[in-house]
Amino acid sequence: GRWTCRVAEDSHRATEGSFSGRIEQNGGAEKNGGGSGPKLTGEPFGRQIWTWDEDGGALSSSSGSGPDENAVLEMASGGRPHSGFDPSVNPNSCDRVFRAQMIRRYLRSGKTSPDVTSRPRDSKEAARKALHFYSMLQTEDGHWAGDYGGPHFLMPGLIVAWYVMGKPLSVLDQKQVDMMTRYLLNHQQSDGGWGTHVESPSTMFGTTLSYVALRLMGKDPDDPAMQRGRAFIREQGGAVMTSSWAKFSLCLLGAMEWDGHNVVPPEMWLLPSWTPFHPGRLWCHCRMVYLPMGYLYGAKFVYDKAETDPVVLGLREELYTRPYGEIDWDKTRFMVAEMDNYSPIPLTMAFLQNCLALYEHSALLRPLRNWVRAKGLKFCLEYMRAEDLQTNYIDIGPVNKVFNFLSAYHAAGGNINDPACQAHAMRVPDYLWVAEDGMKMQGYNGSQCWDTSFAIQAVMECGLLDEFPEVSAKVWSYLERTQILSTETSQSSPAYEYESPESRDMYYRHVSKGGWPFSTSAHGWPISDCTGEGLKSVLALLEHSKSIRAGLKDGSLRPINQKRLCDAANVILTLQNEDGGWATYENNRGFGWYEALNPSEVFGDIMIDYSYVECSMASLTALADFRDHVPDHRREEIDASIARGRKFMKSIQRPDGSWYGSWACCFCYGCWFGVEGLIRAGEPRDSEPIARARAFLLRHQRPNGGWGEDFTSCYDKDYAADGMRDYGDEGSGVVNTAWALLALSAAGMEEDLEAVRKGVRYLIQRQLPCGDWPQEGIAGVFNRACGITYTAYRNVFPMWALGRCREAYKEALDKEG
Repeated sequence: GRWTCRVAEDSHRATEGSFSGRIEQNGGAEKNGGGSGPKLTGEPFGRQIWTWDEDGGALSSSSGSGPDENAVLEMASGGRPHSGFDPSVNPNSCDRVFRAQMIRRYLRSGKTSPDVTSRPRDSKEAARKALHFYSMLQTEDGHWAGDYGGPHFLMPGLIVAWYVMGKPLSVLDQKQVDMMTRYLLNHQQSDGGWGTHVESPSTMFGTTLSYVALRLMGKDPDDPAMQRGRAFIREQGGAVMTSSWAKFSLCLLGAMEWDGHNVVPPEMWLLPSWTPFHPGRLWCHCRMVYLPMGYLYGAKFVYDKAETDPVVLGLREELYTRPYGEIDWDKTRFMVAEMDNYSPIPLTMAFLQNCLALYEHSALLRPLRNWVRAKGLKFCLEYMRAEDLQTNYIDIGPVNKVFNFLSAYHAAGGNINDPACQAHAMRVPDYLWVAEDGMKMQGYNGSQCWDTSFAIQAVMECGLLDEFPEVSAKVWSYLERTQILSTETSQSSPAYEYESPESRDMYYRHVSKGGWPFSTSAHGWPISDCTGEGLKSVLALLEHSKSIRAGLKDGSLRPINQKRLCDAANVILTLQNEDGGWATYENNRGFGWYEALNPSEVFGDIMIDYSYVECSMASLTALADFRDHVPDHRREEIDASIARGRKFMKSIQRPDGSWYGSWACCFCYGCWFGVEGLIRAGEPRDSEPIARARAFLLRHQRPNGGWGEDFTSCYDKDYAADGMRDYGDEGSGVVNTAWALLALSAAGMEEDLEAVRKGVRYLIQRQLPCGDWPQEGIAGVFNRACGITYTAYRNVFPMWALGRCREAYKEALDKEG
């Protein structure tokens, strides 16, 4: 057998085809007539799921009847050994399983792989070889798929929900459980613990959840791995010392009492919308997590077999340093190990949580509390229902996906075959990914649109759009199908009834029509920078690809008309904040003092939607490109918006010349967005802000010509002094180097030529014979404290940098200095 990644319509067929049988094994009966089973809603393009195929079999090697398997694995392994996974060398997956599948498929179609015996002579040849390799990985619907895992706290939440719902096969089957077990065991560290993410030192957050997940999946407590994990937990004082998000899952399972968790009152949603601390003002990811948390807390959900389940009873003994029945749970609410306490609970929030605890336990207030709580629970269910339908049961992210699912299960009286539960279960695979380290839960349902938008802009700047017309045409089709449209289009699903202004106000949603998402249209949440990069990509294809224009003329490609371009620009304009910058999904609705109410301990800056350099650059450069293409649409507003964005980006530049990158590691990334954004907004290339940014980058170029940072830059908000210490090349990394080069070549100053030339040579020297680059350290980050994987970055950004640098410096780039 073999794990197979299925995309688009094939993924829908695979899910729907297997689901009826799984429901029957759960003890359910179909009620849809004709045995057809439940159906998925939403646009299929971009969906990527993994299925186990018993007849996948071992493919032929060098016998002549198929691709040479050794050659396939050599190209798919990113310079690593062809089999196994050694996290002590590098805990980041290189995505070998998916890449091998795509390379086999590409070669079976009669196409040839890059010549591994020749080395590129210059930057142009290196970029061409890079694109040839990357084209082998493009899926049939036009996007590039890849591992978007990394965090260790996501999958355990799913496993807890699966367990308390009775371990239904419609949610997870044994093959998936085995691969999840493999993943967690692969990432256990030498001290017995697990980190918050794959590069993190061990934390109580990661360790407690990983340990519990393994026990629920069947690991014996006497297994050596479990003994080491349990020893780590006990050394820190037991599970009472883990962070609140882990405690929440323990309460759901019945391995901790609800008195040990701070109050999450669902009745907060009943406050008037004008209330300064109304939860509708929170950043949407924070809001959508604490929404189902409030419901489950208010309902005091606990696994109904907790008092008799041997695993849960065992965990009550294993996780604590004193007998479970003797723990004074109320006194543990604020306990947290220092390793988890990245964002300590402020005194203001601690005071308010103590007030809420008095409210929660007051006998005098019980009648009022019960009355208002019932109304709060009802609203939470309605709001979650709206989110489920708006996103086709994908939901905004994996944490609220799991909690929304569990809330629907509770509301259905524990009936896993309830239609809402079935719809949720069918979307669980959207979050799961298989790589050489096992099966993991991703930080989203993928990064498809984001990666694909970057990739096609890289191809454009390399001047290769028409040299690879199939790549360009497939990207066009993907972007056309992924833009979020209205009910008047072919994108019909129950989600779009929630696009009305009244519904948006009721459920705190920003306008969606015209935007592009991070992942798929079915996900339903557009983002400012994803809309910007999507719009720029469409405009690049329209203006720079003869093959795209020909396909539009002869009808072989579906058009994106000017109205849709205007809709995208309109969304971007609505997302600009009062400070002139752009946030992520929505305008900032709250206040800076909200961070004094951050209850999470493990994450920073999660309470409101801040303006970011990344979102601001993507948005204002998209408006600038749109202005060139459609000069008469809202011209004065766009001019003013770009000017305000330029002022904002200058205002957040740090004294050392850099920008802090909030969504990747870290300062090289921020400098690319800062420099390119300012220049596209009209900043002179020789201006003082650009000069300071260039000077910052030049100061941090390493002796081998590259640049390097690791996750500590994000965590500490300070450039990593040792560069990419553990997983790079003498402190340098290809992705950081590419970001630095993109910034320097955007400025294109003659005096930077030698530094740019050294960086380009470094990228060419690090390129693998097949055109790939090595998978090095983790590239992405969110909420300052958690790394996340982007395997596409090692292909897209070095190629892009090679193309841009050659365009900026022409033939001088490849000459000897």
